[in-house]
Amino acid sequence: MRKIDKPRYRSLDRRSVLKAAAATAAVAAGTSAGITGFPSYLKAANTPIRIAVPTIMSGRVAILGRSSIAGMMIPVQEINEQGGIDGRMIEVVSRDSRGRPDEAARMTRDLVNNEGCEIVLNAEASGASFAINETVRDIRRFCIHSVSETSSLTADPKNQIPWVFRAARQGIHDAVGGGLYAAEVSKQKGLKRWATCSPDYAYGRDNTAEFMEYARLFADDIEVTTQTWPKLFQPDYTENITALLNTQPDAVYSCLWGGDLVAFFDQASLYGLFDQFEAFAVNLSDYPVISAIQNLPEGIHGGSRYHKDIPDTEANEAWYSAYMAASNVLPTNWAWQADTAMRFIIEALKETGGDTDAEKLAAATVGRTIDSPFGVDGTLTLRDSDNTLVNYVVGYGLTVSQDPFMASFTQTQWDSIFEHEAEWKQRNGYI
Repeated sequence: MRKIDKPRYRSLDRRSVLKAAAATAAVAAGTSAGITGFPSYLKAANTPIRIAVPTIMSGRVAILGRSSIAGMMIPVQEINEQGGIDGRMIEVVSRDSRGRPDEAARMTRDLVNNEGCEIVLNAEASGASFAINETVRDIRRFCIHSVSETSSLTADPKNQIPWVFRAARQGIHDAVGGGLYAAEVSKQKGLKRWATCSPDYAYGRDNTAEFMEYARLFADDIEVTTQTWPKLFQPDYTENITALLNTQPDAVYSCLWGGDLVAFFDQASLYGLFDQFEAFAVNLSDYPVISAIQNLPEGIHGGSRYHKDIPDTEANEAWYSAYMAASNVLPTNWAWQADTAMRFIIEALKETGGDTDAEKLAAATVGRTIDSPFGVDGTLTLRDSDNTLVNYVVGYGLTVSQDPFMASFTQTQWDSIFEHEAEWKQRNGYI
């Protein structure tokens, strides 16, 4: 795998000057002849490299898109201040899909075909990500998913595309880490009867099944007694809360996220839900979520998302400061993933000299490792076996009522994640 330590700069030699002159002449000739669709290496040096970003910018989970855009703009600003890619600036072109798969696919085609976008950075939730995955397969555009955590998006060979990558955490990785952690807590506290409350779509069902599978694997006396499945963006959780209260489990797991998780916590607190059993919420520790809950209960088990002290390094603290200085929204898990996706894109563009051909960018990205404040050893890698991100922080902590909101963090070792992920892939026919 490749290791990128520092930005690389290209000197302005005779060959570069001739190349730029030839590119300008070719674009001028093509324009006069009414020809469009030139490959990127024929575009003028002052033509920006436009990157399409379909995402969610409105509604209850607008923070997904807003924090994703804020995160990816940090490396964009850095590279543009350095002169761009061989003189070409990076330009982000975002559109609001409202989380609808059909709209996300339509917008992606429009951004490429009608607005000159050459690369796709997909910042959609899982439902729309599968639609975009098939869209970029068809139109052959280099793409990095930065939000979707549904394991099968990159684990299932049917969904894999050579020029498509995922720079986001993956459900099976969190499931192994969460299962190990939950099993240990269950053994200590005698948590045998479990219930779940997760969103009713691919991510919610897959993530919940994986979490409970590994919790039972590591603590075989656990049983799931109740499962309730609220719809995405559901306004009222009374029915779900009542189902949980009626069965009186020892513990509850949820992978609700964003505004849905805030609404569920605020409503459940009115019924004293969190006073009656242990709660595990993998997506709780995003700053905009955990700080928005009106009366945050202490002692809730929250999964790793983004925290300025996890990992506790100067690089992570510096990124947090840079993000907060440039943004009016708090950082989320999606923010660091979007930053990471954009950095992989930029490094690939440096290697191709600005050529945005999908296969060339893929060859420059597969197996690549970059320095990152979000990696457990200061690096992140896009694994070459399935084009997905590894080596980010996985673990759980306990909520406290005030900033920093999370304490007592327990990190899962990647050796364990890799071992159980390999077995999971084998069992599901993904190898």
